[in-house]
Amino acid sequence: MNMESVIVRDLEVMHGEPVFRGTRVLVQTLFEYLESGETLETFLEGFPTVSRENAIAALEEARKLLVSAA
Repeated sequence: MNMESVIVRDLEVMHGEPVFRGTRVLVQTLFEYLESGETLETFLEGFPTVSRENAIAALEEARKLLVSAA
């Protein structure tokens, strides 16, 4: 799965901030949930327009970027 199929930036959607494709849910919101101690399940319950597959793909991409930058 490529990130273009999961995350999109569009100046007309949420001022160009990265969102999950087909939604208005900021990718940053997923990280904020996890940083505050919430579970992925809680995030998905709160944002049912985001699929589990897309949330996990975003987390995996973030992990790859972090590991490659270290």
